[in-house]
Amino acid sequence: MYIWTYIQHIGLPKNESRLNPSVYFMTEYFIDKEKYSYLITLHVLATIYIGTVSLIATGTMLIAYLQHICGMFSIASYRIEQAINILQKDILKSENMVYKEITYAIDIHRKAIKFTDFLISNFEGSFFFLIAFGVTCISLNLFRLASYTDEIEKLVAPFLMINVLYAYLFLANYTAQHITDHNECVFATVYNVQWYKAPLHIQKIILFLLQRGTKPFHISIGGIFVASLESAATLFNTSIYYFTVLCSTREN
Repeated sequence: MYIWTYIQHIGLPKNESRLNPSVYFMTEYFIDKEKYSYLITLHVLATIYIGTVSLIATGTMLIAYLQHICGMFSIASYRIEQAINILQKDILKSENMVYKEITYAIDIHRKAIKFTDFLISNFEGSFFFLIAFGVTCISLNLFRLASYTDEIEKLVAPFLMINVLYAYLFLANYTAQHITDHNECVFATVYNVQWYKAPLHIQKIILFLLQRGTKPFHISIGGIFVASLESAATLFNTSIYYFTVLCSTREN
């Protein structure tokens, strides 16, 4: 909102006075705001830029971690597939190699799940806050859009904010869905290879992995919210529901 006010001065000039953008922020500096208006503006802009960069950097780091987990699942899937292919070519010479490869694949899969649980447990509170914050902001900005129907220049800021928040919620849930799909791909690979032709001691290891596949793996936050594309759609619907509640309250 603050930056958009300056854009309005340039892109939508009017022959009338406008409020200083600093009035949109209820901040007490205990100094003369008119005399030090430029310093106050610099401070506010620096705060916005630093906060935005921190938010983007943190989000990018989390996405990189989650993509790393997807890579670990893909490596486990590839190792299992290649191990069984080696076994089919030369059973006598490759049993020990296949046993080691499958053991490594299972260990990588275990570490990927452990890393996911560690990551979610450390950021669980922050994720809850971001979900609630995102849904609330979308609802309020939709309400602002409905309130400013006669003032087009005031529609741009909430419209951009809504799109950014929708993108943030979708991207977070899409990445979580990506991890779930990669985990399921590991078990799909195990089911599709001819593991039943392997020696008995190798079959026992594979059966152990298949048993773990019976329990679905999802990124769950507090055991309440399961991150997925379906959950993203639910959040979108929830924000629209709260928006309709606000509109009905205003009409009453």
